[in-house]
Parts: sequence; C-alpha cells; structure tokens
Amino acid sequence: MTRSKGSMKRILVGALTAAVIIYCAAGIDYSGAASFSPKLALDVFQGLLKPEWGYFYDGSGEDLISLLLLTIGIAFLGTAIATVLAIPLALVSAANLWKGHTLVPRIGKLVCNVLRAFPELVYAIIFVKIVGPGPFAGVMAIGVHQIGMLGKLYTEEMEAMDEGPVEAMMAVGANFWQSLFFARVPQLMPIYTTLSLNHFEIAVRSASTLGLVGAGGIGAPLIFAIQARGWAKVSIILLGVIVTVFLIDMLAGVIRKKLR
Repeated sequence: MTRSKGSMKRILVGALTAAVIIYCAAGIDYSGAASFSPKLALDVFQGLLKPEWGYFYDGSGEDLISLLLLTIGIAFLGTAIATVLAIPLALVSAANLWKGHTLVPRIGKLVCNVLRAFPELVYAIIFVKIVGPGPFAGVMAIGVHQIGMLGKLYTEEMEAMDEGPVEAMMAVGANFWQSLFFARVPQLMPIYTTLSLNHFEIAVRSASTLGLVGAGGIGAPLIFAIQARGWAKVSIILLGVIVTVFLIDMLAGVIRKKLR
C-alpha cells in the first residue's frame, strides 16, 4: 500500500512537472526564429574566432587589462563591504541567539530577503542615479545585494552549528560575548571565508555586466562592441572575462584548501 502511494505521488509530480514545462514552452513567442540568418550567424562566429589582440593592452586605461582590473576591484570591494556588514546582520537573524525574542530574528531575515530580492543590475541603475555613473555605483550595487545573500547564508550556518562547545563554555560561567568569540567564531570563520570567496567569484561575473548601465567595469565596452557588431573586440573581451574568472576560481580553490 505504501509503495503504491509512493508510486502515485511520483507519477503526479512527474505529470505536474511535464504540464508546467509544456505550458511554459507554449507561451514563448517563436516568431523571431523566422528572421534567423545563417549568414549573419556565420559572420558572428567567424568574428569571434579572430580576437582583436591590439585591444589587450595599449596603456590608455581603456584597454582590456585595465578594465578587467577595474572590474575585479569593483567585485572585491563590494564583496568586502558585504562580508563585514553581513556578519552583524547574521547575529541579528540567527534564531538560536534570540531564543527569548523570536521577533528579532524574523526582522533580520526579512531584511536579508529584501536586500537579496533584487539583482545587482537593478541596484546599479538605482545607485547610478544616486551617486552618478562610475565604479562606486557598481561597488554599492554588489555590496548591498551581497549583504542580503551572505547574511542569509551566514545565518543558516550560525543556526546549524554545533552548540556543544557553546554550552560547555556557558556551563563554566562564560557570558554571551565570550561564547561568541571563543566557541562560535572559530567554528564559523572557515565556513564564512569560503562563502565570501564563492561570492567574490560571482561578483566578478556580475561586475562584468554592471557597465551596461554605467556602473564601471568591462560591461560598457562589451555592449558597445556588440551594438557596433565588432565581434573581434567582443571576442577578446569574452576571452578576458573567461580567463579572469578561471584564475580567480583557481586562487579561491587554493585558499579554501588551506582553510580545511
């Protein structure tokens, strides 16, 4: 009887999933496929195979290397701000720290949810209007979004941690702050560092697109090159982003191994 119910439930879930996929597929407008041009697609592909190596570095400050370094700087500073501010937010949001005051962690989690509800691009548009176009708007956009993301992840790790060392310290007379710094922090900092490194990698990818709305980085030259159909320039920019993300991933992997 139990197996029959389990099989029926799997069938219903599968049927519902298939129905949602079919509904979504049927709702897409496929009229754009009629304007597909094989010749144009071939031109794009051929252009991407011939990177504009002269754009790699020319000392102007607007070349690929300079803008990639700016993009990494935006991502790093935004992630650093988010890491610093997400820790106190996690302390407010962790339910196991506020057992007698359930409203406080609910408010903290609500703040995390609100901050991470909007993508960096939306925040970038807002901050470009507030502080003007440039890298600072990109830093603020990444920082605010990742405060919510890291705050949520930090809170989950705080709530899931082993309470044994904390209870042992409290049993011998330690206060809240002593248990926090000598029992919770040593357990959580390697995990928090790993989470911050992962989000730094994500921030580099995000910072690569924020230039589309004037928030600095490599995004603006990329969109201009695409609009002008300068596929050779698009190619070298995409190669630069791919190599940068790959190198950062390798470096972050080394750091994560050292923390284990």
